[in-house]
Amino acid sequence: MITRTLGPLRVRVAGGSDRQGGGDGPVIVLMHGFGAPGDDLASLWRVIDAPPGARFVFPEALHALPGYDGRAWWMIDMERIERALARGETRDLSRDVPAGLAEARDAVVDMLAEIDREYPSDRLFLGGFSQGAMLACDVALRTDRALAGLVMMSGTYLAEGEWTPLMPKRRGLRAFMSHGTDDRLLPFAQSERLKGALVAAGVDVTWSPFRGAHEIPASVVDALGRFLRG
Repeated sequence: MITRTLGPLRVRVAGGSDRQGGGDGPVIVLMHGFGAPGDDLASLWRVIDAPPGARFVFPEALHALPGYDGRAWWMIDMERIERALARGETRDLSRDVPAGLAEARDAVVDMLAEIDREYPSDRLFLGGFSQGAMLACDVALRTDRALAGLVMMSGTYLAEGEWTPLMPKRRGLRAFMSHGTDDRLLPFAQSERLKGALVAAGVDVTWSPFRGAHEIPASVVDALGRFLRG
């Protein structure tokens, strides 16, 4: 694994013919969630049963969080979240368009352009976990770049009024979605609703629910490997 900068983002690159992104295999970009360190998902390249020669890219989010080794693609109000959880409220973010979403999207688009130059492939998968999954979906819907697949692990429905009209242009795109039925941070029902909207628009969704919370269990790792090989 190597660490380098692609566009505006620091990334970790692994896999391929030399474990540093060499070769011409598919490229799998996975973005971590809010509050996680930049290398949070990097260990997945060793356990996902990906296609032969697959190269993995793990970007670090734009913003460092003060006080600990965590990062964010855009800032969120943690006190608001904690109050909602304490009251047992269901969090519905489908009307939210985060202030930092456009900045994060632009950074990812620039990074992907560098990946095209440095690690060219005709099969690029874009995805992430939690906030990273939301960002991946936003990039897929708001750009026309070719994707072999979209991966959303424990994400949620954002910007419904803007996302939903864009979904039909991704008709036929393969997408992988996973979510825990006991997820209190980002409720299962909202992810399920996003899945329904994508399916209605013609996106080919592989749905992998699991009994669990806000996490990536072994069953999801296995299902994701099958999706990538498919």
